[in-house]
Amino acid sequence: MIVIPAIDLKDGQCVRLRQGEMEDATVFSDDPVATAEHWLGQGAKRLHIVDLNGAFAGNPVNGDAVNAIARQFPQFPIQIGGGIRDLKTIEWYLEAGVSWTIIGTAAVKNPKLVKEACREFEGHIIVGLDAKDGLVATEGWAEVSDVQATELAKQFQDCGVSAIVYTDIARDGMMQGVNLESTMDLARAVQIPIIASGGVSCIEDIEQLLKAGDDKTEIFGAITGRAIYEDKLDLRKAQELCDNWTK
Repeated sequence: MIVIPAIDLKDGQCVRLRQGEMEDATVFSDDPVATAEHWLGQGAKRLHIVDLNGAFAGNPVNGDAVNAIARQFPQFPIQIGGGIRDLKTIEWYLEAGVSWTIIGTAAVKNPKLVKEACREFEGHIIVGLDAKDGLVATEGWAEVSDVQATELAKQFQDCGVSAIVYTDIARDGMMQGVNLESTMDLARAVQIPIIASGGVSCIEDIEQLLKAGDDKTEIFGAITGRAIYEDKLDLRKAQELCDNWTK
């Protein structure tokens, strides 16, 4: 499993939200490139970036910051989400040097886009499923649909999706631990690699995810944000735990 540091961009700054509320943001840095460099130096194997403004606007807003990070660290794998609603936006990010684009809201409202994107940009598409009580939320978590996360995930089983980022909204930014049950339910429902997100707050959360896996079902990655910014989780030690983990 890989531990993936998150950079959430709001108005060009690196922030963390609580339960997706834009008004409840804590600013950690005004230099996204320096922040990316820091996590790279801590042994990160991949970076998770979210354009928070873009998620609400429906189109990229912090694209310049993402572009700057990708240019500065061309060998650093990056996955980007937030406001990706069409093939043109996906192409722009991939040309900028991003490795994977995350389709979230559009995956719920326009599942055909995911299938088209997987055909057009094979190996570069991740689906983002953000759920509350098992139901998928959209529009930067402002709306909760009547679609079950596991059922939506199954629609993409044979599309060529590289991974699914599964976020429990109720846990995100709250430092309350991972929703292990729902995350593992999703991992068992599909053959697509699952990246857990929301609530990763300490080394014990990483250990829980590792212990929950078996020969057939393992969590591919875990995204962490507030915990590493507030020094509640040591990124380097967390990744070393994953690298050396044996059942």
